[in-house]
Amino acid sequence: MRFYRRLSPIKAMTFDLDDTLYDNRPIIRRVESEITQWLHQEYPVSANKPYAWWQQVKLEVASLDPMLKHDVTRWRFEQIQQGLIKLGLDKGPARSAAQATIEKVLMLRSQFEVPRESHRVLKLLSERYPLVAITNGNVDVSKIGLDDYFSLTLKAGPDGKAKPNADLFSKASAFLSVAPKDILHIGDHLITDVAGAKRNGFQACWYNDQDTNLMQHPKSRTLPDVEINQLDSLLRL
Repeated sequence: MRFYRRLSPIKAMTFDLDDTLYDNRPIIRRVESEITQWLHQEYPVSANKPYAWWQQVKLEVASLDPMLKHDVTRWRFEQIQQGLIKLGLDKGPARSAAQATIEKVLMLRSQFEVPRESHRVLKLLSERYPLVAITNGNVDVSKIGLDDYFSLTLKAGPDGKAKPNADLFSKASAFLSVAPKDILHIGDHLITDVAGAKRNGFQACWYNDQDTNLMQHPKSRTLPDVEINQLDSLLRL
C-alpha cells in the first residue's frame, strides 16, 4: 500500500467491477471468440468480413451517435445491426439478429466465477461501510454473486454517461447521502476510475495489480490518494 495523500475519514466506498474485483481480460477474450463463432453459425453472411471491418463499423456508428460510447451494450447492438445491413440484410431481420446476439453476449458475459478473495473482502467491508458498484461495463452482478454486497449498482448507459464523467459518481453520492470527499472509490483504470473520482470530489484508490509504475504509465493523469496491489489492503484502512 502506498499513500500519496492523507485520507479523510471514509464513510462509504464505491467500486469499479471489471479488472478490479476480477480479471476481465480473459472473460472478454472468451466472449468475443464464442460470440463470433455463434454469429457466423447463425448468420453466415457475417463471416464474409474480417474483424477489422467490423471494428470500422463500430467506429462509424459511434461517429454518427457519440452517446453510444457511454453504453457498451447499445453500441454493440448498433454495430451488429448496421454491419448486417451493409452485408445485405433488411432492417427488420438485421435488428432481430442484433437483439439475439446481444442476448447471447449478456449471457456469456456473466458466466464466470469471481475470486473467493474478492468475496471475502467485500463481505467484510460491507459489514462496515455502505458499498456501491459503478461500472462502464454490462456484467450482471446478481449472476456473478456480488449483489449482496452492494446497496446499488450503477451502469454507464442506463444510469448516465460513462466514467470519468460525473453522472455515476454523482448518483452514487446522492444515493448514499454522503459527501463525495467522504467516499473512497476503488478501481484499476487511471482515467475512468482515478481521474474520474478525483475530478468529482471523491477520494481515489488505484488498484494496481499489474505492477505498473504510476509515473511511467501512459494513462497516468491524476495522482490517486492511495495505491494498492491486493484487495485485502483495503481492510487495513
